[in-house]
Amino acid sequence: MRSEDGRAPLFLRLAAAGGLVYLLGPLLIIFVYAFTTEERSFVWPPPGLTLKWFAVAWNRPDVTAAIVLSLQVAAVATVIAMVLGTLCAAAVSRSRFFGRETISLLVILPIALPGIITGIALRSAFATFEIPFSFWTIVLGHATFCIVVVYNNAVARFRRTSQSLVEASMDLGADGFQTFRHVILPNIATALLAGGMLAFALSFDEVIVTTFTAGQQQTLPLWMLEELIRPRQRPVTNVVALFVVAATFLPILAAFYLTRDGEHVAGAGK
Repeated sequence: MRSEDGRAPLFLRLAAAGGLVYLLGPLLIIFVYAFTTEERSFVWPPPGLTLKWFAVAWNRPDVTAAIVLSLQVAAVATVIAMVLGTLCAAAVSRSRFFGRETISLLVILPIALPGIITGIALRSAFATFEIPFSFWTIVLGHATFCIVVVYNNAVARFRRTSQSLVEASMDLGADGFQTFRHVILPNIATALLAGGMLAFALSFDEVIVTTFTAGQQQTLPLWMLEELIRPRQRPVTNVVALFVVAATFLPILAAFYLTRDGEHVAGAGK
């Protein structure tokens, strides 16, 4: 529905603007509170503005420890997800075997289930096998849904990559590794990178599954949750929230641009 000059009707533009304000307004408020001079409560408008909370957050060891743990967990979970998600996507998209669709459904199931169900299931499994909570239990918990993100990106790109390219490579004498390196990988690289970035962003700010798998450790989202319940310096929480928004928004934005032209792959339609 467009007007004669090609522009959307006024009510649609107002609705879009209202939706953006509804979505982004709370974030802007958080950003403003990161600069407030009020330490113990949220007062609007802020009585004054200061940058001191950024220095305070930087010098607090509990903040640094939580950030480092979250970055480490997200990095390792992303690597695991990229390896397993890519292999699974290759098997499902390039092979025909009994139960293929069932396996595909089981792979994507963890991201469809409520996080609390996945968390309870993982905690029960760790307790059953007497696995103590550690860095690796958090990684395993995050990998369950990170694999799905990589798998979805990779399987879509595999299906758009022409099988004739692989056959031509093999006919010209390339072995399996050479075909993967010079033919398949260049076609799926941006999809894998985008999937990895999305997986990293999801892992970095995950709360529910982490609550059931972290034990006494604190990732950054868990630290923020505790600070909201028992605050010491409220503006520091908002400073950290600002960092989390940047750390998750930038990979998602990069993933969007990487996959924007994903339909243009070598051999498509052949």
